[in-house]
Amino acid sequence: MEKNILTIKNLDITFRTNAGNIHAIRGIDFSLPIGKTVALVGESGSGKSVTMKAVAGLLDSNAVINSGEIIYDNLDLLTLSKKDLRQKINGRQIAMVFQDPMTSLDPTMQIGDQIMEGMFLHKKISKADARQRAVELLKLVGIVDAEKRIKNYPHQLSGGMRQRVVIAIALSCEPKILICDEPTTALDVTIQAKILDLIKDLQAQMGLSVIYITHDLGVVAKVADFVNVMYAGKIIEFGTVEEIFYDPRHPYTWGLLSAMPDLETDDARLYSIPGSPPNLLHDPKGDAFAARNKFAMKIDEREVPPLFKISETHFAATWLLHPDAPKVELPSELKLRLKRSRKAAGYE
Repeated sequence: MEKNILTIKNLDITFRTNAGNIHAIRGIDFSLPIGKTVALVGESGSGKSVTMKAVAGLLDSNAVINSGEIIYDNLDLLTLSKKDLRQKINGRQIAMVFQDPMTSLDPTMQIGDQIMEGMFLHKKISKADARQRAVELLKLVGIVDAEKRIKNYPHQLSGGMRQRVVIAIALSCEPKILICDEPTTALDVTIQAKILDLIKDLQAQMGLSVIYITHDLGVVAKVADFVNVMYAGKIIEFGTVEEIFYDPRHPYTWGLLSAMPDLETDDARLYSIPGSPPNLLHDPKGDAFAARNKFAMKIDEREVPPLFKISETHFAATWLLHPDAPKVELPSELKLRLKRSRKAAGYE
């Protein structure tokens, strides 16, 4: 068994709105093993970012945490005040990298000052030492002429360089956990690859535990050790990256994998999952995915499926895994795609 640095138990969150209460997170269990990378994947609105904002104490004021625990270092973060979270946890133990660096950086401050800001808050450090550390961090994240760049403003940098600065800020107080919320969405594909490689290298150097929030399964395949698939505020399948990519068991995961572009596919059109996610102003009855699932049974309309165990590391919440359920074949094109992937990876 891997030792976990972060554990979420039965997290349940509602947002108060003028239209009513949105039940955004509906009982989530999640764990992050020390030194590993865990990906949270799913469509927009599935609850990925909300879950991690709860970890970082960044939920909006209209959020209500109905139940749950977020355990870090034997401490339930939900019992801390916002002041204690800011002083003891945020930046110092858990840091977050957001998808658009221009909204994360202050356009009126030099990037060096923005990197040093967290050090002054969390560490007893002189301005000279903080500046030297800021230069070292810029070099660490691959920015050349760091001594000169430290005086630049965000608008003087390219998108890729801005994202590197945001990563440098996140690492400035040497956190144990790095949460990356769509860190490459605003970048072109060549820069995306460099940023992913950078985070991977930094993880190895600094012993970081990393959480990726993404809808891009290509990113997941490149960086993750474990994958949690989210739908309508619940985790509906989780396992190792090999299990999710080569042996998926939930129809929603089948849909996500089928929607990935593939050079060898025979389909003339890119697959898309039919329908739309449910409106969480009203709690779905039964399986939230049932209305979009062509394999749905009558029980899906009445009862929420439990997580069925497939292996020690692989679980999925679908009634298709019940012993009495009819046997269902994978979509033929996805079956061929998985077969090609297994063969290329040498996975049995």
